[in-house]
Amino acid sequence: MVVVDSLLIIILAICVFTDLKSRKIYNAVTLPGTVIGFMLQSAAGGFPGFVDGVLGFAVGFGILLIPYLLGGMGAGDVKLLGLVGAFKGVTFVLLASVYMALIGGVIALALLLLRKGVIERLKQVVYSVVLLRYGMKISSAMKDDALTAAFPYGVAIAGGAVLSLWLRGWGII
Repeated sequence: MVVVDSLLIIILAICVFTDLKSRKIYNAVTLPGTVIGFMLQSAAGGFPGFVDGVLGFAVGFGILLIPYLLGGMGAGDVKLLGLVGAFKGVTFVLLASVYMALIGGVIALALLLLRKGVIERLKQVVYSVVLLRYGMKISSAMKDDALTAAFPYGVAIAGGAVLSLWLRGWGII
């Protein structure tokens, strides 16, 4: 298991590096990585292991497929979470996706707060809440690029997977 986890961490590190550098997660990494995940699952658990890897891939891929289809995520992110499922199976990818979502939310909140104009955006939120309180219509005044800015989500995917590995190693999950 240590070899499988180490290999997964290496692949995740490569994907995080390329995602941060060029905003891309390359098929040249995810495709062979997924095949290796299937092979390792098969070697460790035979046919049931292979099935767990395939189902893990499908679940991981499926979790991010709808955000991708809606334009909120890149295809590399979808394939990367599928790769995590291929390596570790269904249960692991479900747990990792929960941590991924939490880490992604923290990163998004930090980016929102660290971009210029945060005080103005907070004033707009408070103003909108006050208007809602009194039944008034809210204008869409928050058309700021800080609200629509994207970030490399491969970081959150890798963070969720590594956190899951770490917590599993500690016996917490």
